[in-house]
Amino acid sequence: MVFIPVTAYDEFAEFIALPPTLEAVAEFRLSDELEARIHDLLVNNRSRALTAEEQAELDEYVRVEHMMRMAKLRAIAKLNDDLSL
Repeated sequence: MVFIPVTAYDEFAEFIALPPTLEAVAEFRLSDELEARIHDLLVNNRSRALTAEEQAELDEYVRVEHMMRMAKLRAIAKLNDDLSL
């Protein structure tokens, strides 16, 4: 059996495919396992040069994090608009 790691893209794509409510988008977080992996990459990046594979993994997370923040900001704005009606 081949282990295929779950990436930030995988988790975010699975979440978006549900489709989620605006509240769920505003509260979305990656899994604890993936958050721990990202933390390890960031710690390693401070103490040594990352391998090319590790750097690619960290770069992917940065792109997904940006996309998640944009989605969260838009969801929160829409929720606030709904509250003001």
